[in-house]
Amino acid sequence: MAATKKAGKKGKPAYKRVLLKLSGESFQGPQGFGIHGETIQAIARELKDVHALGVQVAIMVGGGNIFRGARQKGFEIDRATGDYMGMLATVINALALQDALERTGIPARTMTAIQMPQVAEPYIRRRAVRHLEKGRVVILAAGTGNPYFTTDTTAALRAVEIEADVILKATKVDGVYTADPKLDPKAIKLKHLDYLEVLNRGIEVMDNTALTLCMDNNVPIVVFNLLEAGNIERVVLGEDIGTLVGALG
Repeated sequence: MAATKKAGKKGKPAYKRVLLKLSGESFQGPQGFGIHGETIQAIARELKDVHALGVQVAIMVGGGNIFRGARQKGFEIDRATGDYMGMLATVINALALQDALERTGIPARTMTAIQMPQVAEPYIRRRAVRHLEKGRVVILAAGTGNPYFTTDTTAALRAVEIEADVILKATKVDGVYTADPKLDPKAIKLKHLDYLEVLNRGIEVMDNTALTLCMDNNVPIVVFNLLEAGNIERVVLGEDIGTLVGALG
């Protein structure tokens, strides 16, 4: 991620409370694995700009930069065991992000679905909401605490639980396309998609369980490019970037 953009005029946020979904790959930067210091510091600086707008921020983190669970290549392991290992990887990322945020002066709390009181608070919905109301960034780790559930599904679940206005899904591309833009130069960027259209066309936004949960509870999803500096703030301000997935009309 590049350095944060220059400060400019601040508009009125389009959302009061957001859930930002960060994949594990978001933390690895150019090194392609683990946690890249400059990258996580850049994310923290951008979140500081969003926090300054008065927006309540919860963050769901993945762990693919450390361990991919059952998808780990060349590693024969039980699915449930692999998923638990992946959950623990998300805790490492959450603690790293918490530290980076606190170094910028932003209060943050890591909450985990797996009990580890020496490391982080247990996830309790009412406590998470209280942290948000007090201006603390809440970092959610360890998924649901159960195997066979993705962090996408957990992001949707937590967004519903804390009554977030939107899920901001950070990716490496600037939205959803009709095809992979890296492979097909004729791929067209889609500005707005209905939940059912995403499900019926098999478009890779979030897994089907997550999408259905969002659809049933009318939680919109904005897919945007994390790699462009300042985009988290732009999305929160309601600028027309990325792809909006939600009810049409």
